[in-house]
Amino acid sequence: MSTSKSGSGTVYLVGAGPGDLGLVTLRAKECIEKADVIGYDHLANPETLGWARDDAEIIYVGKTAGESGISQNEINALLIEKAREGKQVVRLKGGDPFVFGRGAEEAQMIADAGIAFEIVPGVTSSIAGPAYAGIPVTHRGHNSHVTIFTGHEDPAKTESVIDYAALAKLGGTQVMLMGVERLGSITSEMTKHGVRGDLPVALIRWATTGQQETLTGTLADIAQKAVANDFAAPAVAVFGDVVALRDKLNWYETRPLLGKRIVVTRTRKQASVLSSKLRALGAHVIELPTIRIEPPSDLREFAELVQDAHIYDWIVFTSANGVDAFFDIFFKLYDDAREIGGARIAAIGPATGQRVKDFHLHVDLQPKEFVAEEVVREFKNQGSIENLKILLVRAEKTRDVLPKELLGLGAIVDEAFAYRTVPETRDTSGARGQLAKDGADLITFTSSSTVENFLALGLPWPKGMQVASIGPITSQTARDNGLKIDVEARRHDIDGLVKAIGAFFAGESAKKS
Repeated sequence: MSTSKSGSGTVYLVGAGPGDLGLVTLRAKECIEKADVIGYDHLANPETLGWARDDAEIIYVGKTAGESGISQNEINALLIEKAREGKQVVRLKGGDPFVFGRGAEEAQMIADAGIAFEIVPGVTSSIAGPAYAGIPVTHRGHNSHVTIFTGHEDPAKTESVIDYAALAKLGGTQVMLMGVERLGSITSEMTKHGVRGDLPVALIRWATTGQQETLTGTLADIAQKAVANDFAAPAVAVFGDVVALRDKLNWYETRPLLGKRIVVTRTRKQASVLSSKLRALGAHVIELPTIRIEPPSDLREFAELVQDAHIYDWIVFTSANGVDAFFDIFFKLYDDAREIGGARIAAIGPATGQRVKDFHLHVDLQPKEFVAEEVVREFKNQGSIENLKILLVRAEKTRDVLPKELLGLGAIVDEAFAYRTVPETRDTSGARGQLAKDGADLITFTSSSTVENFLALGLPWPKGMQVASIGPITSQTARDNGLKIDVEARRHDIDGLVKAIGAFFAGESAKKS
């Protein structure tokens, strides 16, 4: 890191990688999490903003071809201004800051202003794009070097500084960034300088994301193919014999959900589990949280019940959120897990059970079906629970089936309201605009509250968007609100939902073929 001359804040020029969240570096994530201000550009995956603090100032400073936006001088001034206010500033750039971006220019301006800065390299699309298309940029049997050049030069230049004669002589693999709109003139220049017309070429659009598309051809016909297929930016172009290896090495585009746009409506904290599983199958995920977890209305009452947990015969957890809230309070009151006493533990669903086990406690009762009615049935199978004291850890304003049924069996039930779900009003990543503009194939609902709060947003329903539900209770809420359920998980958890979605789209593909 450079040293500040003024004792002000620091600017971090951070590479956000090529698009796949899994390719963002740990250092980049750390910088985003700690930032006071984040300025992000057009090619930085907006989902990375979900790692930002709730109070972080987030500013879009992107520029796209053909659109007027914030100028580079204005971006430079903004970074310097915010740093001089003593803030930690992240300039989030797609790919790597120093690979055909304006990172070097920004770093120079920041250095001249006497502001401390750090460069956080990112995975560049010039390498990641071909890799995700099954094209190794180097191969011992085909080439010994790779050249990276840009097809988008400074518009102030009177003539191109690309030495096409040198490129032709150099050979090997050549990767071009930011030039697909000029592909015709670029391939023409390459041909004029002796590059053979049958040289394999690949164009990779939205590389490493669920929207990735690859178009292959030769130097002689790739420009015409790009026009015919309306192949627009952002795209990476690869010139070289290694392109032919794609026939055997194309691993990413064979994933079953590639190209499917799926909306995830869980809380920001929980969304990552479902999102990562869908992305692993190739889906383009739009994280649009509709609910947020907040402390209960009466935190004092909840804390008092947690403090007395040792007097109960059973503690019943209905969600992983409830487990987290319970033990957050518990370990502020006690420093020994044994203070929970002899209470046995019941959990609804494997995620809830696993969260209990994370605290090194045994789950004594976990029904096969992940609904309240099954918990009651399991308790009945255990024998009489008359006069047993049960602490039910749950969210505010959820179904009363469980406490009523347990009371009906003669148990003494205390309800510990651990948290409440409230509508998510923030849209940090611009997901709502993305949904309105580009639509989606499927929306997922993992609870009744996600259904109700999504509909309460009043967003236009994209044409053709279908509905996937985690289970019958959520499905019924959706139907009560006029929605048709296209997919319902047989196993009512995240893995079950992902499996059902995969089977649904596999069935759709089979019908089309």
